[in-house]
Amino acid sequence: MILKKILPSILFLTALLSLTAVHAEEKKGSGARPFTVMAYNVENLFDLDAVSLYDDFPVTGSGPERWTPEKLAGKLERIAKVLKTAESGRGPDILILDELEADHTPDSTISAEDFLAAHKGQNYHDILKGELSAELVGTPIEAWLIKALEDEGLTGYKIVLGDIVDLKQEAIHCAILTRLPIKSTHQHHVTAARTIVEAELQVGGETVFVFANHWKSGAGNAQTEPTRIQNAGVARTRIDEILKADPNANIILGGDLNSHYNQKQRYPYMLKTGIQDTLGSQGDAGKLVSGGADLYNLWYDVAPAERRSDEFQGEWGTLMHLVISRGLADGKGLDYVGGSFSAVVIPGLNAHTYPVVPWRLSNFGPGAGVSDHFPVQADFIIHDSAASLPLSRPEISPAEGLPAFPSELDRGRLQSAKSLSTLSSEQISQSIGELFLLEGIYDGGSKPSITIGTTRYPVYVPNPKLLQAIKATKKGETVKWVGQLNFYKGHLEFAISSIDWIKPH
Repeated sequence: MILKKILPSILFLTALLSLTAVHAEEKKGSGARPFTVMAYNVENLFDLDAVSLYDDFPVTGSGPERWTPEKLAGKLERIAKVLKTAESGRGPDILILDELEADHTPDSTISAEDFLAAHKGQNYHDILKGELSAELVGTPIEAWLIKALEDEGLTGYKIVLGDIVDLKQEAIHCAILTRLPIKSTHQHHVTAARTIVEAELQVGGETVFVFANHWKSGAGNAQTEPTRIQNAGVARTRIDEILKADPNANIILGGDLNSHYNQKQRYPYMLKTGIQDTLGSQGDAGKLVSGGADLYNLWYDVAPAERRSDEFQGEWGTLMHLVISRGLADGKGLDYVGGSFSAVVIPGLNAHTYPVVPWRLSNFGPGAGVSDHFPVQADFIIHDSAASLPLSRPEISPAEGLPAFPSELDRGRLQSAKSLSTLSSEQISQSIGELFLLEGIYDGGSKPSITIGTTRYPVYVPNPKLLQAIKATKKGETVKWVGQLNFYKGHLEFAISSIDWIKPH
């Protein structure tokens, strides 16, 4: 009996010591520890002045959608908690960010560094309370972000912001946060999308080129793919310049490419794609060795069922990417750590508990959620001598695609929408984005709605064919559907994205 109790502890200790020895061996000689690179679309991280191209963040009035200092503090705290999952709580050394608000207030010019110095000794939660001074209201979002990260123990970041070419057209931009020394930075302007940010960083005796991207939206839209092809072409041109100077250069390209790793196979009506045909993203590690390719998309280093960073209209997607050059997979110097790439999924923080989809930002009531994307991350390390190649997973055909989650649903695990009438404002806020059982009366109409209990909820159906199937339902008929709770333009509604959600069960 005693042996049974002691044995698990011995095994755990042995495994822990072995893991420690491995890390020690990896570090020996180079003096460099492994570090993490993360790419994160933080879904419209906005400041408090309401001077923007978007009207989703009103700061006046008393409605449940008002954007308040307390809501901003809550979102910043949740972002920090997600980042703390990397590098034993200290956060990634390199962070590629999308959807920081482009500051549209000309007189709010304080830098993140100056803002930190001005509010040293004050916690961001204490500052973000009640009515703020005009100066604080106009503080750019990057200053609030760096302040919150510092207060949460995520220290030492320098920020490189993307250029804003036209404030009349651009609401958001990209950024790179890094603890590594910055050798140089460059801005690469693109058509109808966010400027690509480049930072040349120093790590140990190695140089790494990092690119932050956020290409044109509309992954499945063939009409916008030419714009993504142009965006990819700008990145590819700069990568070619770097590789011409050094064929083994270390390059990490990341961010929201608004493309799937298997874009061409997923949408066969696209004869040419930005991510695969123009950028050269691919998944055959052997081609890196043979010289047949110079880039590798890290989505190929995980099993197909794990390839998911976002959900749109009931289907999984891989819009967030980390793409590496052959120099980071050659077993020499700075290298990717094989098998370390993953999406960061934390049910209860950045994901709902069931189904486990991104917990996107909700501005209802006290606010909840973080982003409609999971971040993706990967580890890198410097070898002091020749090492094995990190990419060993056999190439899996991209035509296998991604699973859609609706068919996997267990309706017995979903909450009834009848409970919404009993929930507090805070509970409703936390429920935005969740799936509910819709047991009620179909009201019909050109804009469908359903009455559940005594409350009528609009029904949003993005798919035209599915909308016709719903409209074929008789007015007054009792239905048992599934819907995703949304808060849109001041009211609650349910989105129905799959034919499975209206089938009788």
